[in-house]
Parts: sequence; structure tokens; C-alpha cells
Amino acid sequence: MPAVSVIIPLLNKGPHIKRALQSVLNQTIGDFEIIVVEGGSTDNGPEVVRSFGDSRIKIIPQSKKRPGVSAARNIGADEARSDFIAFLDADDKWMPTHLETLLRLKRNISEAGLYCMAYKICEKNGKIRDVRIGGVPPPPWEGVIPNFFRTVALAENPSWTSVVGIRKEVFQESGGFPEDVWYGEDTYLWGHIALKYPIAFSWDIGAIYYQTSVNRLSDKVPPLDQEPIVKELIKRIEHDEIPRSIREDINEYIVRKEIFRAGKCVSFGERKRALDIASKCCTKINRRRLLLLKMYCHIPPGLYRMARTLKRSLDQNRRKFREKQKGSPTKSGG
Repeated sequence: MPAVSVIIPLLNKGPHIKRALQSVLNQTIGDFEIIVVEGGSTDNGPEVVRSFGDSRIKIIPQSKKRPGVSAARNIGADEARSDFIAFLDADDKWMPTHLETLLRLKRNISEAGLYCMAYKICEKNGKIRDVRIGGVPPPPWEGVIPNFFRTVALAENPSWTSVVGIRKEVFQESGGFPEDVWYGEDTYLWGHIALKYPIAFSWDIGAIYYQTSVNRLSDKVPPLDQEPIVKELIKRIEHDEIPRSIREDINEYIVRKEIFRAGKCVSFGERKRALDIASKCCTKINRRRLLLLKMYCHIPPGLYRMARTLKRSLDQNRRKFREKQKGSPTKSGG
């Protein structure tokens, strides 16, 4: 039995799949199997997979009766021989020590339901930056995230699909990825797990998330509806199924996701809907973000996208400046 089963959904990712597979084969440990679930690609992706000729790589067809990335991942999990599963999207790539770090976390924090790592993001302009994670001690710390929902509310999500590892029994117990939704299927599963289990995290860089890839559904259709995990959490709060000790943090988590949804609405010209979403948000830690959103609701979509691009550029320059200041030697008086 391999130490890890690596699951890669594949659908029209011919330009990227070689990079993804090579990043798995370049891992510092070699005790793994790779299960590529092929969803009916019309490009050369499947041929690229077969060209590797590595016995650890298995390609299986995805039933037309179960389309979508969630079904592909679930099918891969069913086929997994290992009791530990790691996911990789076909257009992303792992850093060489990714699996080694996940297995170390699993060994050291056996009670966790999910194991996550830091990662880098290649933005649409080609620039690569570090992910921003809040609510955890600074690098090189690794351990149990003090409050997962607050961490996601503060900055970016540490539980991105291409850097998580999960025990197969936890995956099955949680029902796997929901197959009846087209977006937010990953955050739905991670949220369910976080309500029941500790979430482990390492600042070691596990992967690069490429926003420049082809055939990205999120670039074509805006998520104008609430994420499935948001609907679920709201329902649980209404039925008094959420401990009061974490309700405030879960509310901030919901607000963060709703602000993101409203921003998508603005970029697609749905400003009235965005304002309606914003009017229902009540937050302590995302006030500035909410204020900016309301301001964006009153400007044209094209100008909004320009403002967002400018903001990202300014944020990036501020981060570079802070990193430079940290790295500068301290001057002493003479």
C-alpha cells in the first residue's frame, strides 16, 4: 500500500498536465500512486499522461453520468489504495517537499481532520506572490490552527485543494465533495471537517496555484449565489447547531465569503445585487473591505476592475517594502 494516493482530475488541461505530473514525480519521497481521473478531454491531455510510462500513474475514465470536478475527486478517492489522500489540480504544481511535509504533519498531529500548507499564487499578470494567512503564528511555525474559521475570515484560505492532505476515513465519513454544486465544493468539505476536527497547518510552501491556466470555470461564470458552506452554516446557526463560542468567528467567515461574492457581482455588472449582499453584512474585522465594496458598487464595472488591479498592485508593493525592511540590517548609534 502506498503512503499517499495522489488524485488529479483532468479535463482539457493539456497545456498544464505535464507540469503537474512532473511535480509529483519530483517529490522527495517516491512512495505514492497517482490516480488521474479523465473527464472526457478533447485535447491531448490523456496522451500526455500516458507518455510518462510510470507504473505509479493510473488513468481512469470518469463516467458521463457523474460529471464535474467533485465527482472526479470522489471517484479517485474510491480508487485510492492508501489511507491518506492528497489532491492536485491538473493546472497547478507541487514543490518538491510537499508530500514529505504532509506526511510529517500527519505523523505529528494524528488527531487532525485536514492537513494544509502555505502556497504561492501565480496571478493573471504572471507575478508570483505568497499566500496571506492570518490567525496563526508566523513562519516557520506548524501545528493546529487556533481557529480555522477566523483564519479564513482574516485573509486567504489555508485549505486550498492542491495543498491539502486528508485521511481516507475522514474523507468518506464527511461524504466527500458534493457533486450537485459547480463551485465552492472544496470549501464546503473543508468547512464540514473544521466543525468536527482540528485543522493542521505548515508554513512550508507546498504548491503554486496558477490563475493563468486555461479552461477555468471561475473565469467564465460569476458565483452569484451563496456558497454551499455559507448556506449550510447559516442554517446551522438558525437551528442552534453551532457552539456559541465560535459563532462570531463563523459570522466573520460568512461575511468574508459574502464580500467576495458581492465583488464578483460588481465585476459582472450586478451592482444592485452586490449592494443587497453588502447591506446584510455585519463585521468587525472586515470593515475596510466592506466599505471598499460599497464604494465599488457605485462605479462602472470597467472602472471597478481597474481599481481592483491598482489595489492589488499597491498591496504587493507594500508587502515587498515590508519584506525589504525586515531584511535590512539594524543601524546602531556610533
